Amino acid sequence: MDLETARGKISELDRKLVDMLNERARLSLNVGAAKRQWLKEQGDEGEPEVYVPGQEKRVFEKVRNLNQGPLSAESVCAIYREIMSASISLQSDVSVGYLGPPGTFSHQAAMKRFGDSLAYVPYAKIEDVVAAAAKEEITYGLVPIENSTFGTVVQTLDTFVVEQPSVKIRAEVYLPVTQSLLSRYQLSAIRKVYSHPQAFGQSRQWLDQYLPNAARIDVSSTAKAAELAAAENYTAAISSEVCASMYNLDIVAKDITSTKDNTTRFFVLGQSSDNPTGDDKTLLMFTVDHREPGALCSALNVFAKHKINQTAINSRPSRQRQWHYMFFVEIIGHEQDANVASALEEIKSYCLDLVVLGSYPRQLY
Repeated sequence: MDLETARGKISELDRKLVDMLNERARLSLNVGAAKRQWLKEQGDEGEPEVYVPGQEKRVFEKVRNLNQGPLSAESVCAIYREIMSASISLQSDVSVGYLGPPGTFSHQAAMKRFGDSLAYVPYAKIEDVVAAAAKEEITYGLVPIENSTFGTVVQTLDTFVVEQPSVKIRAEVYLPVTQSLLSRYQLSAIRKVYSHPQAFGQSRQWLDQYLPNAARIDVSSTAKAAELAAAENYTAAISSEVCASMYNLDIVAKDITSTKDNTTRFFVLGQSSDNPTGDDKTLLMFTVDHREPGALCSALNVFAKHKINQTAINSRPSRQRQWHYMFFVEIIGHEQDANVASALEEIKSYCLDLVVLGSYPRQLY
């Protein structure tokens, strides 16, 4: 096939693609209208959920299976991410809050989950994102929950403990994280390094070897670190390569994390959890009577009794009194699943407080 013929066929395909994309968008609007009509019939005048992670997961799985190449599955999913993002924006004005400033890994994770067609709102602190979602100042909030190298993001757990927010976890997002050293100066001239505590933990070995005498100063985010490094002399930031271009910094050293498969997990917060998909997780927050021997063990044994796997357990001070803790347990299953519902009813006899923070589809990519 010669060049002109190939270009002509591509042009014809582009016309058909645009027509089909708009037809899909019109059907998406019909879906939104049907949701509103159903809510109205139930006596609910509120707006329907436009982000349905279970349906999104099914769409991605379908297009992955349909794809025969030469495009990779990741490329096809990226295209569909933007198609769905545009469809969501047509149905409703959707805003997503994240830990800012722009360029943070939280911002990148939000973009990965929601695409380029929605409005993004940066907040200075994790608790501000949670509060804004609870007050419905934003449609959804995104907060980091754990890193595969450095562990749990305790600020998020502490916000759940202190605020007892009304929001529910609606989805989880995994973002591969690569940290780089950004600066306006050569390595030998750097006297101070800014970054988030998690980023320092992930790159400690590299810093110990190459910048052992540089001061390490914690800030609220890796993007904030880049902003400060751009403004101050003889400073650097541990941040993403995205921030290098945003803040006009040079990449002094790439990929300085000690673990090369470094990944951070985030939660999407909304007013409700999604319906069961058959492959879900649920996060619980509870405390037990610490004066009762084996109280925590008795509570956890309930999950084994009901054949429920636990994927994570953490504890944080309850803020109620000294040496009293709130436990966070993530389990496989949805709170509406029969075995999970039975376990939650039974576990109440061992718990002083029990909060279901949300159920959400399990993401594998």
